[in-house]
Amino acid sequence: MRLTLEPLDPTRDLALLHAWVTHPRSVFWGMQDATPEQVHDEYARIAEDRHHDALLGRADGAPAFLMERYDPSHSPLAGLAELRPGDVGMHVLVAPTDTPVHGFTSAVMRRVMEECFADPTARRVVVEPDARNDRIAVLNAAVGFVVARHVELPDKTAALSFCSRTDFAASAPRRTA
Repeated sequence: MRLTLEPLDPTRDLALLHAWVTHPRSVFWGMQDATPEQVHDEYARIAEDRHHDALLGRADGAPAFLMERYDPSHSPLAGLAELRPGDVGMHVLVAPTDTPVHGFTSAVMRRVMEECFADPTARRVVVEPDARNDRIAVLNAAVGFVVARHVELPDKTAALSFCSRTDFAASAPRRTA
């Protein structure tokens, strides 16, 4: 399976984006009651923000996931003592489906991490998922994230977590003969 990323177009991709972020399985995305116009406006704002971008992920050409990458020093995390130069923030949302494919979400997570570390200045990836989101906690740990602490953000209690290049490399799936 080939996983690719391209810039999200808030107008072209609005129908699928709205369906994804308002789906009941996407409750931790925080947009459950958003109208299509609100989703468009949020992603148009991101598209214009030089410290934040959104990417549409495809699996063999079909839209399958959303990735956001941001500078944590220009986010609600700004000012936290744990932040360092070279940190890059990340969000990921795999499209809800009624026909899940075993290992797909893990493959997406690895691809998103590879994209974050493709920038040679990126030293660590930072995430701040809702502390109640057990599923993302398992995915994060599997690629090397370590929870630093819980922080209060405007919309949630977040599990502030970091993953270094070394920790991500050490998390690589082991091949068996």
